[in-house]
Formats: sequence, C-alpha cells, structure tokens
Amino acid sequence: MTAYIIRRLLWMLPLLVGVSIISFTLLKRAPGDPVSAILAGAAREGQGISAEDRDRLREQYGLDDPAYVQYFRWLGEITQGNLGESTRSNAPVFDVIKQRLPNTVKLSLVAFVLTIAIALPLGIISAVKQYSTLDYVLTFLGFAGISVPQFWLALMLLYVFALKLGWLPSFGMQSPYVEDGFMPHAIDTVKHYILPVTAITIVGLTGYMRYQRAAMLDVIKQDYVRTARAKGLSESAVILKHAWRNALIPIITLLGYVFVLLVEGSIVVETIFSWPGMGLLAVNSLQERDYPVVMAIVLLSSVLILLGTLLSDILYAVVDPRVRFD
Repeated sequence: MTAYIIRRLLWMLPLLVGVSIISFTLLKRAPGDPVSAILAGAAREGQGISAEDRDRLREQYGLDDPAYVQYFRWLGEITQGNLGESTRSNAPVFDVIKQRLPNTVKLSLVAFVLTIAIALPLGIISAVKQYSTLDYVLTFLGFAGISVPQFWLALMLLYVFALKLGWLPSFGMQSPYVEDGFMPHAIDTVKHYILPVTAITIVGLTGYMRYQRAAMLDVIKQDYVRTARAKGLSESAVILKHAWRNALIPIITLLGYVFVLLVEGSIVVETIFSWPGMGLLAVNSLQERDYPVVMAIVLLSSVLILLGTLLSDILYAVVDPRVRFD
C-alpha cells in the first residue's frame, strides 16, 4: 500500500504540470489581459490612464514577454511557494485565498453533511421498499432534483423567500447591522446560510440518493444477504451490517469530489447569493483577467482532485478487504 501511494503521489507531478500548461494556454488565448481589465475599471470610474502608464503596467506584469517565458516565470515562483500577487487587488494571492477559503469551507461542509445525512438513508429506504409508493415518490423527486439546473433553483429560492416573502436575506454571510449579543448574530448567520445551503443540498442529495439506491438494489440480491436472513438475523442487521457496507463502495468514488467542493464551493450558488467564497472569487478573477489568482485556484483544485481520487482508492481497501494494491 505504501509503495502504491508513493507512486500515485509521484504521478501527480507531471499531471499537475500538464493541467497548468493547458490552463495557462487557455487564459492567454482568451480575449483581454489584466491591463485591459484595469483600463476598463478606470474608465467606468471616469479615470483616464495614459499610454505611458499602460506600457508601464504591461512591463510590470511581464505581459510583453512571450507566453512560454511568462509560464516558466510563474512555474518558478510556484516551486518556491510563491503564488504571486493579485493584479486586481495587488495583495498576495495566498492572502486572497486565505481570506475567502474559510467561507467556502463552512458553506460546503454544512451542505455536504446535510446531503449525506439525508441522501443515504433515503437511498436505502427506497431500495428496501422497491416498487412501493414511497419508492415511486422518492424516485420522482430524485429525477426532478437531477433535472433542475442549480442556477434556476437558486434563483427561485432567492425570488420566493428573499424578494417576495422577505423571510431570508438575499446575499452575503451576515447583515451589516445586527444587534449586539451572541444569539442575534447566530440567528442572522443561520438565516444567511439557509438559501445557499438549500440550493447546494437539494441538487447534491438527489444524485447521492440515486447512487445509493442502485448500489443497495444490487447488493441485497446477493447470496450472502439471503444467507444472513436465513441465519435468523434481524432485517436491520442484514441491511446495515451486511448489505450497506458493500453498497457504500460505489458511493466512495464520489467522495473525491468533496475536496474540490470544499475549496471551490458552488460557483453558481456563491455568485447568485454573493457569498464571499472561492467560487465568487474565481468568477471575479476570470472577469478581471487576474491570472495569478485563477492559476492558483486551478492548481489547488487539481491537487485536491488528485488527492481525492487517491483517498477514494484507499477507502476501497478499507471498506472492501478483497481490494489490495501491490
């Protein structure tokens, strides 16, 4: 197992280099650059920038150098642990990500816990009660949830509960004016979480529920499950102890994505609800052509995808003793 993990970690290096080359190439091929974004922002504010200032900015950011020179300069900084400076805020990229990352982790973690806590039991119940009225209802809701675009669901939640009914806040993590005291702040924070968490959870739990149902249906028809019933074990022991453990194996393959969700969050939901997290940061950075921030987010996401995949493989061996890595 140790040798396998080391090999996988070593293979990550060329993969990350390849991802960074592709991402950097796409950014350079896209229209505009950081200087043009700065000029557009200055124009919106009624400020003018001279040609000398524009040339100075291009030289400062190294935009006049060939693309391969810019890439290797960035790669050299990365190998030294320097993510560069944001062209949008002139702050270190590390500090920009450090400021936004906790907000996304909080939102995504709450949504993920709710998703798993709701989806897995519903998937088990739907499989055990196959072809019952409850199974048909859950199947219908599952397909409906999968079919609904996340942006549409988020917009409808925003329109109904924030704009029409006025029950919940429409953006941000906290209201600007809140009464002093722990409870007022806690209640206000919970209200801000409800809509974005609901939008992420509804779309996510339908997929997990369908995966869990399909896995359980496959497992409960196996011979060892029938043998467990023949031994006189209770139905709950058969389902939870014998069937569910093996039905978790397909679900584990999806857990690698959790790492990306915790870092990037839901770009759509964070943008719609103006949640100050990594998703909104990625959108704003792309709009402003903030190359260092975009590349840092892509690199961080790629690392977490690879680590999540590795973790899924390791968990295979934990859940299923038959799985061994040489």
